[in-house]
Amino acid sequence: MLSHFLNLLFPSHCPICKNPSTAHGHNPICNDCWAAIRPYDGPRCSICGLPTTSEYTGICGECLSATPPFSKVMYFGIYEGTLRESIHLLKFGGIKRLAKPLSELLMTLPASRCDAIVPVPLHKKKLREREFNQTALLGRHLSKIMKTPLLLHSLQKVRETKLQTEVSGKERHVNLRKAYAASRDISGKNILLVDDVVTTGATIEECASTLKRAGAKNVEVIALARSMPRT
Repeated sequence: MLSHFLNLLFPSHCPICKNPSTAHGHNPICNDCWAAIRPYDGPRCSICGLPTTSEYTGICGECLSATPPFSKVMYFGIYEGTLRESIHLLKFGGIKRLAKPLSELLMTLPASRCDAIVPVPLHKKKLREREFNQTALLGRHLSKIMKTPLLLHSLQKVRETKLQTEVSGKERHVNLRKAYAASRDISGKNILLVDDVVTTGATIEECASTLKRAGAKNVEVIALARSMPRT
């Protein structure tokens, strides 16, 4: 109610269509633009979720050649349009109130029952710069809705790395090698690993590998968006 009242007093403009927005649930994005966010329903790899060109492709070539450390990757939509803008506003614009409606999108995904929720962590230097971890905000809302423990410190980024966007596909795995550490309190647990955007999958692979080495029984990944593969 307070948010709705403030929106009426200080109306904002939607960054997508530039029209006035009074949508208190996902402000500053207006209702029409938010409604345009659609889940990806095209063909994908049943393990890593990579979008494929054929509905008959059950498992992609990479997952066939090397079994990933996670059992499944789920994501709501493709990293484009309003979904991309919403993630940017949360992640780089500091509009933390968007974490709640975005986490509600995640709740539409068919995640298996888990023992704990673990967000993909930031290095402490990056966390000081940004002042919050967007995946931890998403995980906190999921934890409340799912009534599942949120483990904020069980997975940590212990080594500062280059931005994944600054290195090539093959170098991304090398860039993240031994960048994470996990505590033994996840031993024997089924973990739901939360990320915002899956690009090449290098980050979630390294995080899942670290969790499995620490004794995690199973790791499923849930994310808001996935980048389309480059052709």
